[in-house]
Amino acid sequence: MVDLERIKAETVAYFRALDEAATLRHHFCHADEDGGLWYFEAVPDRGELIAIKQAELTPAGQLHRYSWEHLEDEHGFLTDQALDPERDPLKAIPAEEFQRVWTR
Repeated sequence: MVDLERIKAETVAYFRALDEAATLRHHFCHADEDGGLWYFEAVPDRGELIAIKQAELTPAGQLHRYSWEHLEDEHGFLTDQALDPERDPLKAIPAEEFQRVWTR
């Protein structure tokens, strides 16, 4: 039997540790085909960029935020895939732009 509570606790602990220990943070934005905007704050971990915060601004103006404090809800979830700015359609943005959206 899969212990979902244990898996969730381990996932929260992983993302929290990355967030609290980060000394270098990268920020990105991506516009999807529906007109939504996706914002990411990512940190390096074992040679990959891992999103520790993610915000989706929908075309209707709704904001959905995900981090170790709120991994998922009925609208979406914090991505579990590493970001690859060389391959993914991501635009680097200043930390201030990310924070402006995140704290909206």
